[in-house]
Amino acid sequence: MNTEGSLKQTTGMSYWMKLIIVLCLGWTVMWIYRQSLPGVYTEMGFDLNVSNTQLGFIATCYFFAYTAMQIPAGILVDKFGQKIIMIPGFILFMIAPVMIATASSINMIYFASVLAGIGCGTYYGSAYSLSSQNIPADKRGLSTAIINSGSALGMAVALIGSSLLVKAMGMKWQVMMFIAAALILVMVLVFAAIIKGGNPNKASANNATNTTADESAEEEKGSIIKRLFSLKMISIYFLYFGTCYGYYMIVTWLPKFLQSERGFEGVAIGFSASLVAIASIPGALLFSRISDKFRHKKVALIIGLEIAAAIMLFAIVKFDNYTALLVALVLYGLLGKLAVEPIIISFLADVAPKKGYGTTLGVFNCCGMASSVVAPPLTGAIIDATNSQLYGFYVAVAFLIIGAVSFALFNLKTKVQ
Repeated sequence: MNTEGSLKQTTGMSYWMKLIIVLCLGWTVMWIYRQSLPGVYTEMGFDLNVSNTQLGFIATCYFFAYTAMQIPAGILVDKFGQKIIMIPGFILFMIAPVMIATASSINMIYFASVLAGIGCGTYYGSAYSLSSQNIPADKRGLSTAIINSGSALGMAVALIGSSLLVKAMGMKWQVMMFIAAALILVMVLVFAAIIKGGNPNKASANNATNTTADESAEEEKGSIIKRLFSLKMISIYFLYFGTCYGYYMIVTWLPKFLQSERGFEGVAIGFSASLVAIASIPGALLFSRISDKFRHKKVALIIGLEIAAAIMLFAIVKFDNYTALLVALVLYGLLGKLAVEPIIISFLADVAPKKGYGTTLGVFNCCGMASSVVAPPLTGAIIDATNSQLYGFYVAVAFLIIGAVSFALFNLKTKVQ
């Protein structure tokens, strides 16, 4: 068991248990902000008189800044500690929804989205270094799944909230931004109260001491850079890109698809779209446990989940029947990105060069997040060009299939230790 995380408080729950709750809530609030905007795209576009491509660019601004912050934020966290980086990041993040709510032009919303991306970009490295340092190793898998579930919870809350307050009750779309700002402020106070300062260098040194011997023994000869961009590794990066592309396409444009292509109205839009998020929680917990139990079947499990997700995305645009469409949405949530992501990361840890593993994770995450920059505006441009969202879904299906096939070609014979 690790240092701080192993120390139980004299009363109440352990520090690492509090961290699980706090970090899960951090993702929840972040996703309430992220998903509130797509939920009110129709109203926002009407107010500002902007096109779908321009609306899609809002998410691009956010995710571009978020992606660009990953490596610098990680360096800052290593140097100054998680708490010192996370709290200012969330304060900057809090400013963004206030600016968006009071914006008089789409350019001001773009600028605010960049600020939000920079602020949120401090969270990933802070959260997962905190969890890795403080959560006991034998509880880390399930704990990580619970922390990750905050994103699904936030997505569901945002979709249902925006549908209920804006579409059903007729409130202005800006209300969702003020709610997001208030929740971010609460999280800043929670971070300040719960998260310990600690010494990041000390923790890193302890981790390094524990792993150096094994890493040295396992380290293979040859260039790390060459192995980092081997065909096997590139196939994993592209698999993750395709996985994230489908996910970010659907979380950005699904509410509008249900409204414009399938005739959903009011709360039904948010409730139906939130099924993806709700179903992803049991899916992530279930398949993570299966992959831990049958480690030698990880590649087959990843390929199977990717193909299943592609089929469900295709079914979503093909089914006109209300019940069949809802079933497809639930199955996409159950089998899609949040279910397969922990298994891909686990497989990456098995096959990646032990030396330079942090760099590998950085490249891996950048490839995945790059899809979040591309998918929203590309889908918006496809909608504007074809006056239909169907082709945007087909592009996502194609990325999933190509990613799964290329991954299978270079990894099917890989033996996981």
